[in-house]
Amino acid sequence: MLLRLPTSVSEAQECMAEGAVPIGGATLVWATWQRDGFPEQAMSLRDLPEANSIGRETLGGAVILNRIDDRVPEALRRAAATVGTGAVRRTATVGGNIVGSTLRCLLPAALVLEARAVVLEPDGVYETDLTEVLAKGHLLLSLRWRDPLASAYRKLAGEAGGPPPLVVAAALHTADTGGTRLRVAVRDGYDVLTESTEHDTGSGSGSDFERVLDDLRRTAVGALHATAWEAVHQLVTDLLSRPTGR
Repeated sequence: MLLRLPTSVSEAQECMAEGAVPIGGATLVWATWQRDGFPEQAMSLRDLPEANSIGRETLGGAVILNRIDDRVPEALRRAAATVGTGAVRRTATVGGNIVGSTLRCLLPAALVLEARAVVLEPDGVYETDLTEVLAKGHLLLSLRWRDPLASAYRKLAGEAGGPPPLVVAAALHTADTGGTRLRVAVRDGYDVLTESTEHDTGSGSGSDFERVLDDLRRTAVGALHATAWEAVHQLVTDLLSRPTGR
């Protein structure tokens, strides 16, 4: 197998056009290749600058999970820290987790940040939503979002050999109305559900919190089972209790 390491977008497009199979850390495909045979050509974006960005409003698709630090919002940082083992996090990439994995531990965090995906195709680069990326299996060049006021992430403990552990993520954004928009995402099993609600900034009192939670309770997130709702309630209450900031 020939591994190609493009250093520019045009070179990466050329590799794709010539049939190179995109890989990240290959943590999800290596066993399959050993069983079914290796492709003639593979392509990694680890040397492509556009795929290795890390910042308050961007994260490259080729970034290794253990490189994700406090330059990104808390939700993404905590999500990356919960993926697999240390050995996995030293190899697995952002793009592999979101597009190639069935668990997609980073996806709830990306959704609450209202992230958009920059994807690479043989004939160009364009921005789209995560729904299209997941449906079509695009090659993820990077994620982009607007820096939130605050964000949070929690993965509940799971049982070995059992279903995927429940994941809850939440983020606060400044709404166009001048208030605050709360966005929540829950991974229950292999399904990810997301909802949002807007409210006035208010006094930050307990009654304000309860109004937000009541609004959220009337959405599909509120209709989830008791364990999921309790996790959402705790995470959102903690997030709303923080001073506005990161």
